[in-house]
Amino acid sequence: MGLNAALAVHPASGRGAAARMTEAVAARLRPAVDRLDVLTATSVEESHALMRSSHAEGLDVLIVLGGDGAAHQGVQFCADHGVALGLVPSGTGNDFARALGIPADARAAADVLANALRDGTRRTVDLGRSGETWFATVLCAGFDAAVNARANAMRWPTGPRRYDLAILAELASFKPRPIVVHTDEGTVSGDSTLIAVGNTPYYGGGIPICPDAAPDDGLFDVTLIRAPGRARLLRMLPHLRTGEHVRKPSVETFRTRTLRIEAAGWPVYADGEDQGSTPVEATCVPGALTMVAPPR
Repeated sequence: MGLNAALAVHPASGRGAAARMTEAVAARLRPAVDRLDVLTATSVEESHALMRSSHAEGLDVLIVLGGDGAAHQGVQFCADHGVALGLVPSGTGNDFARALGIPADARAAADVLANALRDGTRRTVDLGRSGETWFATVLCAGFDAAVNARANAMRWPTGPRRYDLAILAELASFKPRPIVVHTDEGTVSGDSTLIAVGNTPYYGGGIPICPDAAPDDGLFDVTLIRAPGRARLLRMLPHLRTGEHVRKPSVETFRTRTLRIEAAGWPVYADGEDQGSTPVEATCVPGALTMVAPPR
């Protein structure tokens, strides 16, 4: 029986980069499969409808051409339907692809994916589960979630610089708040600025907020930044890009399979997508997703 694949294209990803790359990527993938359908959608609802239709016709592999938002939608579908997922990054962040070692260049990523399709290479990874939502990278609450919301609303600049500017803007108004975190080992509490729950290390276009997180160990890596004050937090920001922030005295890290975050009205984001506000619960689900990707 042949290999049935679909290429889900989100044309707005990367300021139109996905749309421009569609034919080049499809041309690289077609020789590696028996059937390749191109699914172009301009809304989440349309994307889901096309995926369901393709699944009804015997879909084996869903390949997402887009950024982290598109990847997030692909994760929801593939984890719920037992379909393998492939990624060709073309967004502004591409944090899930980065964590899996997938090339940032869409053509190079398509070549790697085509080879994996020919070889039958698969990789099983963990996912986070919060309510009815799966997440592949980081769930965050507090300051960093507020930054995410601000960055999403900004039209300029693109890429990591947009996130950096959003951080500076949010610093002016955000204040630490009391938080209680229930983990496998007990409870952590106190005034805090942010909490990041990492299935993989990166968010915000390459910031290793949970630098040691691995998507195949069955556990979350959690980074909790206490209340260092604006000046100390500002001095800490450059260290976020290197992962050195975890060595600062105001930063606490731990690992857990489950957790519940209780705080008064903190915004919550997962994979860069709005998840409402606290309280929030999350569980790491081992082996929840099959990826078409070379092992690391």
